[in-house]
Formats: sequence, C-alpha cells, structure tokens
Amino acid sequence: MPANTHIVHAFDKDLEKVTDLLLEMGGLVENQLNEAIKAIVSRDAVLGEKVRKTDRSINELEQKINEKSVRLLALRQPMAEDLRIIVAVMKVASNLERIGDYAKNVAKRAIVLAQFAPIGSSTSTLARMNNMVYQMIVDVLDAFIKRDSIAADDVRQRDEEVDLIHNSLFRELLTYMMEDPRNISPCMHLLFIAKNIERCGDHTVQIAEQIHYLVEGYFPAQRRAKRDKTSTMVVEMDMVDNS
Repeated sequence: MPANTHIVHAFDKDLEKVTDLLLEMGGLVENQLNEAIKAIVSRDAVLGEKVRKTDRSINELEQKINEKSVRLLALRQPMAEDLRIIVAVMKVASNLERIGDYAKNVAKRAIVLAQFAPIGSSTSTLARMNNMVYQMIVDVLDAFIKRDSIAADDVRQRDEEVDLIHNSLFRELLTYMMEDPRNISPCMHLLFIAKNIERCGDHTVQIAEQIHYLVEGYFPAQRRAKRDKTSTMVVEMDMVDNS
C-alpha cells in the first residue's frame, strides 16, 4: 500500500472514531432532553435528579472528542474539507454540551415544580415545544451524518416556531403571575424551563449552520432572524381580567 494511501486510510479511521463519539454524545443529549421534560410533565423529582446526573457523561464525551480532534489536527495536519470536518465536529460537540446543560437545568426545575399545582396548560405547551426541539436535534444529527445541507437548513427554519411558542407561553405565564401572586414562584420556574428549551433550539440552529459550512464551504448567506421577543415584551395591564 502506498504511503499516501495508508495515511489517508489512517486519517479516515481516526475521524470515524471521533464521529462515533459525537453520535454517542448526541444520543445521550437527545435522551436527556426527552427525560427532562418527562420529569416536568409527570412532576417526578426522582427522574429529574437522575437526568441531572447524566450530564457528567455528556461532558466527558465532549472532552474525549476535543482531545482526539486536537490530536488529529496535530498529527495529520488536514487541509480543506478534512479540516472543516474536524472543526465542525468540535463545534457540534460544544453545542451538544450546551444543550445538555440546558436539559440539566430543566430537570432541576422538576424537583421544585413537584411541590406546586399545575398552572393552566403550560406543562403541555412546554412538552410540545420540547418535542419540536428534540426532533430538530434528531434531524440535525441525521443531516450531519448524511452531509445534507438542505435538511440542515430546514432545521434552521423550524426554530422560528419554537420562538413563537416561547413568546406565547411567556405572555400566558406573566398573566397568571399578575392575576395571583401565589403563581409567581411556579411561573418563574416554568419561564426558566421555557427559556432553556428555547436556547436548546438556538444551539441546534448553530449545529445546522456548521453542517451548511461543512458541505457548502460557507455559512448561510442570511442568518435566521430571531423571533424570540421575550426580552423586550411588554404586558399591558388590560390583558389581565381582575373581575
């Protein structure tokens, strides 16, 4: 076997191992997010604590991926597309780690929310929002495997609906707090959960943009405009019925 062929084959094998670690990490993140919202819906503090502890495995996988990626960069000195692949793997791993952190935060709130009665339809809305983000993660990782920039761009666009649901839930929970001060504590936790899920969607979009760069060699010409308006939203007092 010629030397160059051997080097290319060795690089491909090393890259395959790193990619396998990335997909393992993605599977853990998907499961963590799914279990976190299940803990919220079922008001299961025990499950929430279990999910919280899973985050350590995700962090360890990110560290392994970074170590192996840096070693590949140092030893193989890849160029062009090979270099983009390794950089993309490291950035995808970083975004998955952040999603894992947000899922852990959601799970932590389940422990507190178990002490309160449900607030309106907020729990089912959170579950719907979470399911959308979960499917985005599944699809974006599939797009990474297939090097499918079109599917990645589709994931980017779907984040808009996540933002809109977040806006709507934000208004609803603020109204509940204004109607009855006893709702403030549980609603604040629900708002934090919604924001964490929304941020999971944002990091999934960043993964999709990395896939676009990996496949096409450039980032999308237009970054998707954020539709999350919660940081500037004003709730009018006449929205609250005090009768």
